[in-house]
Amino acid sequence: MAASKVLAGARVVLPSGIVDDGRVIVEGARIAGAAPADSEVLDVTGHWLVPGFVDLHNHGGGGASFSGSADDVLTAVRAHRAHGTTTLVASTVTEDMGVLAQQAGLLSELAEQGDIAGIHFEGPFISPCRKGAHSEALLRDPDPAEVRKLVEAARGRATMMTLAAELPGGIDSVRLLAEHGVIAAIGHTDATYEQTVAAIDAGATVATHLFNAMPALGHRAPGPIAALMEDERVTVELINDGVHLHPAALELAFHHAGARRVAFITDAMDAAGSGDGRYLLGPLEVEVADGVARLVEGGSIAGSTLTLDRAFRRAVTVDRLPVTDVVAALSATPARLLGLDDRIGSLEPGKDADLVLLDEDFVLKGVMRRGEWVVEPQLG
Repeated sequence: MAASKVLAGARVVLPSGIVDDGRVIVEGARIAGAAPADSEVLDVTGHWLVPGFVDLHNHGGGGASFSGSADDVLTAVRAHRAHGTTTLVASTVTEDMGVLAQQAGLLSELAEQGDIAGIHFEGPFISPCRKGAHSEALLRDPDPAEVRKLVEAARGRATMMTLAAELPGGIDSVRLLAEHGVIAAIGHTDATYEQTVAAIDAGATVATHLFNAMPALGHRAPGPIAALMEDERVTVELINDGVHLHPAALELAFHHAGARRVAFITDAMDAAGSGDGRYLLGPLEVEVADGVARLVEGGSIAGSTLTLDRAFRRAVTVDRLPVTDVVAALSATPARLLGLDDRIGSLEPGKDADLVLLDEDFVLKGVMRRGEWVVEPQLG
C-alpha cells in the first residue's frame, strides 16, 4: 500500500469555504479523513491547495491535437495535466462524418482507459453564419440519424455535443441527445431568444463558450445570450484568456448565472503550452502570434492557447473574483455537470486525490492526480 501523505499548512479551499493552516491527507489514490502516525508530512505553508481542474472543452495542447493519433492525444493530455487539469473532456472539430466516427472510436478507447473523461463533438451541426474556426464546406444540418451515428461511434463515451438548434432537425437532435444521456450544448448558433428557449426546454443544458460564436446581446432582440444566462438549467462555458471576453462580459455572466452555473474552459488548440507558430485545427491552418490563435484565411479566432492555471490566476488577480467562486467554476461545477462530483471536483474524504498547489500569487507549484505527483511540489 502506498504511504500516506499529509499536506499541511496551506490555505485549503473546501466546499464550505477557505480553511487557513489546513491539512489534506492522501492515502493511495484518495483523500482520507485521518492519517497514520508515520505519514509523510509536506509543509506547504504559504500556499493554496485547491481541487484539480476539470476542462469540459479542449481540442489539444503541447503541440498535439485530440483529432490525431493516440500518442497525440496523450501528449495533449499530459500538457494540460502539467497545468493543473486533472480531468479533461476531449473535443473534436468539424470534419467529414466518417473521420469523426473514426476519431470517436479512438477517443472512446482512451476514455475507457481513464486518460480522458469523455468526448465532446463541436461540429459539424453548427451554423455557417457563426462557424468560427470550422470548415464551412463540412457543415451540415443536425439530422437526428447522423447525430445518433456519432453518439454510437463513441461507444458510450460521448459526453457532449455542440449544435445550432435553430437549424432543421436541431430541436429533435437536442431531444435525442438528452434521451441518450449526452449533454446538448448550444453554440456556434444564430438562434433567436425564442429558439434558444425552445432548445433549453427540449433538453439543452450547456452554453458553448457563451458570447462567442453567437449573436450579441440586443435590447430588442436579446438572442441566445439572454436565454442561456437566465435559465437555471443551463451551465455557461467561459474562456477567460483576456482575448475572447471583455472583463465586463465575464462579470455579467457571473452576476446572472453565479459560480454554480459557470464553467471555465480553455477551448485550447495544439499551441497551448507549446508556443507561437503555424498549426492545424481540423483541416484549417492557424497562425498563433503572441499567444493568440487565428485562422490564416479570414483571421477568425481559432480556439485558444489557454491553460486552466492561467484562467485561475487571471480570474483572481485581474477579474477580482472570490477564490471560492473561481474554484467552483474550475472544478466543482464542471464535475457536477459531468456527473462525476462523487469522485472529483472538491477536496473531501473519499474523493480522488486530485489537487493543485499554488503559491500566494496563484502561480502553479504542484499538481497531484489520483495520489501521484504529476508536477512535483516546487517550494523553494
